[in-house]
Amino acid sequence: MNRPALRKYVNPQFLSDLPEGPCYDAGHLVTVNAGWRTRKPVLDSEACTGCYICYMNCPEGVIFKSDDKVDIDYDFCKGCGICANGCPKDAIVMIREGEA
Repeated sequence: MNRPALRKYVNPQFLSDLPEGPCYDAGHLVTVNAGWRTRKPVLDSEACTGCYICYMNCPEGVIFKSDDKVDIDYDFCKGCGICANGCPKDAIVMIREGEA
């Protein structure tokens, strides 16, 4: 899966530098998590069976395959908890930001 790459924001110089639609192309990210996330998913890699249900359900695409398991990109995770709710082995738990 192609993961978004963080790019340095550059102020547009000309009108032609602005996107034609209401947003930039997919994968055009200029900032990481702004600190508003209150809860974050924590993966228990021992309990994870590698079923990839969390990977398929993550609306932000921040869960990625790592070896035979998954890992979480906290730079872009919004803490919605869909991954934890869908995990059949309860290998992902949501904790308050800053607790771990």
